[in-house]
Amino acid sequence: MTTPNGLKILAKSYLHGIDLAPIDAAWELVLKVQGDKVHFSGAPYVDHALEVASTLASMHMDLDTVVAGLLHGILKQGVKLEDLRRDFGPAVAGIVDGSTRITNVQYNNKLAHQAENVRKMLLAIAADIRVLLVKLADRLQDMCTLDAVSLERQKEVARETMDLYAPLAARLGIDWLKRELEDLSFRFLYPDEFADLSAKLESSLDERQRYVDEVLAIFNQKLAESHILPTRIFGRPKHLYSIYKKLLAQKISLDQVYDKVAFRIIVDSVKDCYEALGVVHANWSPVPGRIKDFISVPKANNYQSMHTTVVGPRGQFIEIQIRTEQMDRVAQEGVAAHWAYKEGQGVNPGDARLFNELKKLVKSLQEVEDPREFLDSVRGELYEPEVYALTPGGEVKEFPVGSCPLDFAYAIHTAVGDHCAGAKINGRLVPLKYELQNGDIVEIITSQSQRPRRGWLNLVKTTRARSRIRSWLRREDNEKALNLGREICDRELKHHHTTLKKMVKSGHIKLLLKELRSNSLDDLLSKVGAGSITVQQLVKALQPSEMLGGEEPAAKISAQELAGLKVGSHGGGLKEPGAVISIDGIDDMLIKLSQCCNPVPGDDIVGFITTGRGISVHKAECPNLLTTDPQRWMDVAWAGTNKGQYRAEVQVTAENRRGAIAAISSVISVDDANIVEIFSRTTLGDTIEIRIVLEVTDLDQLQRVLNHLRQEEQVISVRRA
Repeated sequence: MTTPNGLKILAKSYLHGIDLAPIDAAWELVLKVQGDKVHFSGAPYVDHALEVASTLASMHMDLDTVVAGLLHGILKQGVKLEDLRRDFGPAVAGIVDGSTRITNVQYNNKLAHQAENVRKMLLAIAADIRVLLVKLADRLQDMCTLDAVSLERQKEVARETMDLYAPLAARLGIDWLKRELEDLSFRFLYPDEFADLSAKLESSLDERQRYVDEVLAIFNQKLAESHILPTRIFGRPKHLYSIYKKLLAQKISLDQVYDKVAFRIIVDSVKDCYEALGVVHANWSPVPGRIKDFISVPKANNYQSMHTTVVGPRGQFIEIQIRTEQMDRVAQEGVAAHWAYKEGQGVNPGDARLFNELKKLVKSLQEVEDPREFLDSVRGELYEPEVYALTPGGEVKEFPVGSCPLDFAYAIHTAVGDHCAGAKINGRLVPLKYELQNGDIVEIITSQSQRPRRGWLNLVKTTRARSRIRSWLRREDNEKALNLGREICDRELKHHHTTLKKMVKSGHIKLLLKELRSNSLDDLLSKVGAGSITVQQLVKALQPSEMLGGEEPAAKISAQELAGLKVGSHGGGLKEPGAVISIDGIDDMLIKLSQCCNPVPGDDIVGFITTGRGISVHKAECPNLLTTDPQRWMDVAWAGTNKGQYRAEVQVTAENRRGAIAAISSVISVDDANIVEIFSRTTLGDTIEIRIVLEVTDLDQLQRVLNHLRQEEQVISVRRA
């Protein structure tokens, strides 16, 4: 029978003098509530819970975290949070509650509606970092047993792990966990590549081991000659996914990857680190640009080490890391190496800095309202940095390769980025397109007259900067449309001897808003300014005298005219649309879907009685419908299952990049929509405008297509025509 004895022995090895009775109490509750439950792998759920808790104990986590690991799925089984709080304390209850909410997150970078779930997850992490540690341990166990689920589910979970949880493990500095999650995700996302790479590395294992032994012997000899006595020297094979990324990035074969093994020299002191680096460089030529000092300038996750790549024995490139024992522990275990919640200890300064960074991350993301921008920002904040630049005050900022001063400016603050007029690198003025290098000291020059430009989108690399620039440009476009719409309306109303102010005061503005299907005055003005409501439509809406305060009899449709629209009077009608449109109280009418707005099932629709040609069905906000006589409108509705194909037109504006149209077409095909026609043209602003006619089954499918198109990085705007 499974028991928690092994867990208690593991916990007792580092939790000295602490009563472990809560582990027994938690185990009894797990057996009572989940004893008959089965994990998706087919194993008893209690075994899974015990593995999660044991992983946390192996990381030397505090007792509350280990207990929360045992109980992490208990709330789903009907146990009340108040009972957990009473029996195990507020800390355990809070961790279990937070990890349960994270479990409900189904992260998918193509679905904008997931943004709010990811937002809640980040808030739970910021409240107590142990929430994430429990979830990471849970996810590691799930990934180890993922063979038991369908191929589709395997890819979903693996993609979620690769995109979200592995980067979060890296953010906490837990290197071994990040590598495990990446390699397991790699196996399920790219099974053929994983199997091929594994086989090739396995076949060369003996040869690599001989080379490692040779290099280690030389290291020991050279360091001893310089009176440096390392505590440990060893070679560690790089994990599969890091090798795979190098193959893709450099477009080379496995035979051309020389640094398949990373050598690590562990010494007693920081002084020995620098002396060992001198010995290495004195004996082998260093590769320019590959020397990184993370000891004097630690990474944001507290990582410290010296890195160098040299041309080693037999002319092969070898990567060497030099650090102390404490640095090595932090590099492997991250935040768990000196846990801030351990009884009787103060918060480690490095941990405090990491927690503050996470809270800043959550705070900055809370400012992003648009779901697409939010998810882009999350991914942008979790990238693995390769360039480290400094502020004049010595604060380190981390960026992907190719980042420019604009990325640096937006990393400081959105307002600094928006007003960035120039930059000084190491005291020298540089253009905004300058690519940041390791160790650059960056001073941003701002000007209140400076504003973001569309061309900046081609310079920046971080999604944080790109999303902020796009947000500003959208606000600017909306403001321009609002001002232009106000000018147009003022001019047209002047011709009718009235003003917006008078119409608002008299209440007649409500009639105009209803006539033009606008939610508010600003909405109306923006639509007029953007051209979605034309001047002709505005003039038409202002024609009835009751709009301006007077009254005029409305024209009526005669019974004879309505009767003349019967299908029987004309010998037939459009059967397919007629099967999915219902008209209360009237049967056998000629019905056709209007081609000017192409309504699809799910749209709000209005019928228009034509003269002798039946009823034309329009979207309720169709501009052409709004110019017609409302007395000829009729209530219609979608009926039945509405199975069939319906045309819809989509307008896409995208950055003028190679492959943009292919990427957009791919997104549409993934959602099973059919492209009937596609037209594109390049604008003066170096963008492309694409008009696409699709066939979809209903509004839900169309909305999915629109949402997924908005997720594409090169897409600036998407709207239904």
